[in-house]
Amino acid sequence: MPRETAATQAAKPAGRPAAKPAGTLVGKLSRKDYERMLEVALVEARLGLAEGGVPIGAALFDSAGKLLGRGRNRRVQDNDPSMHAETSAFRNAGRRASYRDTIMVTTLAPCWYCSGLVRQFGIGTVVAGESATFQGGLAWLKENGVTVVDLDSAECKALLGGFIVARPEVWNEDIGVE
Repeated sequence: MPRETAATQAAKPAGRPAAKPAGTLVGKLSRKDYERMLEVALVEARLGLAEGGVPIGAALFDSAGKLLGRGRNRRVQDNDPSMHAETSAFRNAGRRASYRDTIMVTTLAPCWYCSGLVRQFGIGTVVAGESATFQGGLAWLKENGVTVVDLDSAECKALLGGFIVARPEVWNEDIGVE
């Protein structure tokens, strides 16, 4: 990893605010608002499963809850190891000058790859449908000032759990386990 110089330190954006405890709701949005947003991601996850892929869905919203982009894990369907649900939703949202006021909603806690996307573009909030099956980079995101809300959704757990039982080799490939 390259060493940081005074110039690269100075070029970094100002620090992010301290992480909020899991489950803390942001601004005017309530748990019901986040559950409504999660439904968009669940629709995507179900579509992915119907297509023969990993049932993980995601959606990117602005701070008022307006849908910007949606997507699903398409690694199997597209034979593309980089097409995770969060990546798909992010790409479908299009360009923005800033992502700080956006909310990434995903049926499963984002993996390290997708957590990197959140940090790289400064997405301010991540709402995970569940993290019991896979915790990914949630702790790291919190440590770095991203607001994380874990909805602990039984529906998300059941959807992915059924897939893991049916296709453990595809699940292990998806999370990088040999």
